[in-house]
Amino acid sequence: MDENLKIVGKRVIRSDSYAKVTGGALYTADLKLPGMLYAKVLRSPYPHAKILNIDVSKALKVPGVKAAISGFDAYGVKWGVFRYTQDHAMLPTDKVRYIGEDVAAVAAVDEESAIEALSLIKVEYEPLEAVFDPVEAMKDTAPQIHEQYKNNINIHIHIEVGDVDKAMAKAYIVREDTFKAKGEAYAMMEPYAVVASYANGYLDLWMPNAGPHVRAKALSNLLKLPLNRVRVRHINSGGAFGGRSEVAPGDLVASLLSIKSGRPVKLVLTREENAMCSRQVHDIIATVKTGMKKDGTIVAKEYKTIYDGGAYSSTGPIATSIPYYVYEECYRLPNVRYDGYRVFTNKGIRGMYGCHGRAFLAGNEAQMDLMAKELGLDPVEVRLKNGLTAGELTATKSKIISCGLKDTIIQAAEKSDFKKKWKKHTRNKGIGMGCVAIMCGFPMGFRSGSSCYVKINDDGQVTLITGMVDNGQGNESLAVQVASEVLGIPMDDINLVNADTEVTNLDPGSYSQAAAYVGANAVKAACEDARKKIIAIASKKLGVPEEEIDLKDRVAYSVKTPDKRMPISWITREAFFKGEPIVGTGSFFPDIDLEREWVSKPEGQMAGTYSFGTSVAEIEIDEETGKIKVPKFIAAHDCGRPINPMAVEGQMEGSVGQAGIATIFEGNMWYKGFLLNPDLLEYKVPLACDMPDIETIIVSSNDPKGPFGAKEGGLTIRMNAYSAIACAFTNATGMLFEELPLTPDNVLKLLEKNKGGKR
Repeated sequence: MDENLKIVGKRVIRSDSYAKVTGGALYTADLKLPGMLYAKVLRSPYPHAKILNIDVSKALKVPGVKAAISGFDAYGVKWGVFRYTQDHAMLPTDKVRYIGEDVAAVAAVDEESAIEALSLIKVEYEPLEAVFDPVEAMKDTAPQIHEQYKNNINIHIHIEVGDVDKAMAKAYIVREDTFKAKGEAYAMMEPYAVVASYANGYLDLWMPNAGPHVRAKALSNLLKLPLNRVRVRHINSGGAFGGRSEVAPGDLVASLLSIKSGRPVKLVLTREENAMCSRQVHDIIATVKTGMKKDGTIVAKEYKTIYDGGAYSSTGPIATSIPYYVYEECYRLPNVRYDGYRVFTNKGIRGMYGCHGRAFLAGNEAQMDLMAKELGLDPVEVRLKNGLTAGELTATKSKIISCGLKDTIIQAAEKSDFKKKWKKHTRNKGIGMGCVAIMCGFPMGFRSGSSCYVKINDDGQVTLITGMVDNGQGNESLAVQVASEVLGIPMDDINLVNADTEVTNLDPGSYSQAAAYVGANAVKAACEDARKKIIAIASKKLGVPEEEIDLKDRVAYSVKTPDKRMPISWITREAFFKGEPIVGTGSFFPDIDLEREWVSKPEGQMAGTYSFGTSVAEIEIDEETGKIKVPKFIAAHDCGRPINPMAVEGQMEGSVGQAGIATIFEGNMWYKGFLLNPDLLEYKVPLACDMPDIETIIVSSNDPKGPFGAKEGGLTIRMNAYSAIACAFTNATGMLFEELPLTPDNVLKLLEKNKGGKR
């Protein structure tokens, strides 16, 4: 069937497009339920303080207030992605650890009453010494944010392969540099919102999220409710970017208020709350030491990377590991030592991100370019020389199943005329290249796999039931397109039921780049199961061997004798008459090493497969203002085989904006634990006028285990776009960046430092 694909690989309009462009799509804040109450949260004014007492009694006397809660109304259960990182109670009873932390909440018949009630909640605090810098937090003299974590080190990841010291000693050239990057805001257009409705012992929830089943399990634990009584339901999401992967304090707040009041409760964060009080992106300090042969072969790498994790563990072990892993999945590292430290500070919680680790990755790539220049080598050839190929193992023993890295490098270089422009750049104009790989489906225990089922209704229409969730990437349309290909039924005839934890089976969610590779594979398997049953009945009715039957345009027909055909709706009714309705089930579990663990055993097969990408950026620097412009950007991405090329291109273009152009704009600014730019006026994101001319190149490596050869689509560009900008800066100025973002003030400092030097 792969040889004659009918809809997979075609540019189709996404199934969710019409509702979104016409305003018909509903988001969490749009929901209105009978008797709904409105919640507001009282937040900590201190970065670090003991909680001596919380009194909500006066708040309850405000007319219209139906419930008020604090952490003392919860069960004392602490959340963490792993058992050894369970340190977040969501509503604290011991002490607050960052400005804006959820402390208490009320639910009232209107927002005005809720806001009035907040002012009457009395919280007695004893302020404590706070620490805001991760390097300072690691010192023996620093205040302890959590008693169980010595020196405030939340996670230490140590990876060592080969003999790094010996290889460094033998290297022809060795260079060591330190790079910094400010943390970023996710800056979703939709501020976080949650609706909770508790009745008769059952809790229904709606919120933008990247993993419904993971979210339901976390809330089941926090609320001590059976899992089948916590239902996370489908709702459209106005963006995620990695930031809505985990349970949020607001989820617990709305749930407790609904349980207490017996009425539905809606909590909608303000734009400022969204930035200050929900998870954002780690600040990073990365020291990169590289040893190379004279021919540009990397012989050794040594890293010390410090991540500012904020107040709680969140995805600590994963966040501390991912920047390193996406680099070792791209390049051959025979000798490597990585020490990654995620450190607690009295700032808002840091979490995962779709383009996580920019100081680390951009530093590696820019340093490699500068070393190539010192050796008289071309950056393209250095990347090709060190890039992994299919069949090789990464440094931590993970096999590369399919690999289009070489093709992405060559095609991006040719399209941009990279070699010529890199050698003959003019003053303050440069070109740079960034490469990276991305794992598709990393270990999440038994939630690493996905299950799906499909039923054919008596009119031949299809209902597809899957746990896949869509945060804007097009995952819903992807599932429908795969089902349409297998069943020979138009996309319009397929109804998708997804992201509802009481209806669907387990799925990793839109997390670990698993939707296309894991979720869509389960959809394909379920539809193939149903397809076999359709073909079996058609074979008997038409008198044609099963192997000669194909499905297309709602019809089963003989390939050899096309006149022999019958509608799938007839076949479905025949199945109902036999008491054997056509249903299909399917599952997919990636070939990963479940013994592999982020801290204790960082070795073994990490993912079912890997995608690869190369970005090339051209920049122009204004010496007077320090402003950088990006006139041209080339993005080449190996996504296996694109299910919908148009959707993949959209993801690539979005990635250029989110990560590439953001490199010259985005960064959180702090003063003693207070976020200074929590809105979209002070926090600058790229606008349409800032976007470059973008050319996208899709490379098809046709993964042997992906659905129709597919892998994740677009994230490699998000993870290397800032590297391309950083490398272009090095090409233009002859120097490395010191801190991202490359805002005009940072650029002017670097240019001033470089005065009198060679350009």
